[in-house]
Amino acid sequence: AGAETVKRAVELDLASRFQESLVCYQEGIDLLLQVVKATKDEAKKQRYRQKISEYMTRAEDIKKHIEKEKQDGKYHKQIRIEENATGFSYEKLFQEYLTEIVSEVWVEDPYIRHVHQASRYSLYNFLRFCEMLVKGPCKVKTINLLTSCDEGSGKNQQISGLEEIQQSLRNYGVTLNVAFSSSIHDREIRFNNGWMIKIGRGLDYFKKPQGRFSIGYCDFDLRPCHETTVDVFHTKHTRKM
Repeated sequence: AGAETVKRAVELDLASRFQESLVCYQEGIDLLLQVVKATKDEAKKQRYRQKISEYMTRAEDIKKHIEKEKQDGKYHKQIRIEENATGFSYEKLFQEYLTEIVSEVWVEDPYIRHVHQASRYSLYNFLRFCEMLVKGPCKVKTINLLTSCDEGSGKNQQISGLEEIQQSLRNYGVTLNVAFSSSIHDREIRFNNGWMIKIGRGLDYFKKPQGRFSIGYCDFDLRPCHETTVDVFHTKHTRKM
């Protein structure tokens, strides 16, 4: 298994898919280390150690390359969420990028609207996203939301819902600034540590729960998702709205 994993790492490395390659190298190295522990033949142990050393060196080189890409603003990671896939809660998706220095967040999503919008729970999803920010480990003080205004019967519900979230966040020392745009189409989330995440469906990539007492209603790691693509970038300068 270790040999197969490392083989896959090399293939990904040659294809310049460095992020995936690094994960495979790390997994392969761990598996090979277990083999070394179980091997009694000293000659075999030595060969394994030599290979492990080579793979560790390459993994470190890839780490440095990825770090340089981040510093140069060229980092790009893509995550494909398959139809009905689970395990993609906001915590799983964003926690890696919410370092302690994050104090300001920008959310652009045209569909942060009322809870009865055709099978959408957009306001609740935005609230859940805010809850994740409040829990930390980041020290968010300001959240900037740019969305479109519901021109239909749900306008009052949208406004009152956002005002309620705004007031609730204020109790935690967080300011929510809301702006509306009639021409917004893109969906992206930016943190002031340089990370930018673009999700094809915005925050609304979860499927409607089958019932109020079905698994996945409360725990979003267990909630099936719509198919979408997540693109993660790192830039030196995070532009503001």
